[in-house]
Amino acid sequence: MPRLTSISTGKGDDGTTSLGSRGRVPKDSVRVKANGSVDELNSVIGLAIASGLCHRLMVEAPLIQHELFRAGADLSFLEDDIHKAKYPRVNERHVTRLTELVKTLSALVGPLDNFILPGGSMGAAQLQFARTVCRRAEREVVTLARQENVNPLILQYLNRLSDVLFLMARLENLERGVAEPLWDVSV
Repeated sequence: MPRLTSISTGKGDDGTTSLGSRGRVPKDSVRVKANGSVDELNSVIGLAIASGLCHRLMVEAPLIQHELFRAGADLSFLEDDIHKAKYPRVNERHVTRLTELVKTLSALVGPLDNFILPGGSMGAAQLQFARTVCRRAEREVVTLARQENVNPLILQYLNRLSDVLFLMARLENLERGVAEPLWDVSV
């Protein structure tokens, strides 16, 4: 892992940033935007954790944060640089873990009778916010993948993760005894 000896280098003052492979790109490049959304998602999950989630989610959410750091590292390298540097990548086990978590959480919260609005408890609202950031990150990685080679498992991971975050929000409301805010179609 890289050792960070200085946080501020001034090298980005020209509107560029370095990738993990040390190449420089504009800060508004599609790759940087996608990686930035993954970073934002990780921060929103950190807010949910800081709000104090139920025990089960306090175990799962930090694992997801570590996996998102892995996704960020994966996005920081061009696919052509895979063999030049060893770095953490999203792999099949991460997608499989989330797929299993979807099954487990679905069984705990049960089926939906209606669409729900983001909200309920503070933690559930923050997890729903994380879900929307996850969807944006996924869209941005799709855009990147149209232009450059990207590890396809990142897309699978983000797609599963948005489902997991939705179910985590439902579980948080259930565990807190807070009714899910249902969409009132008459409004």
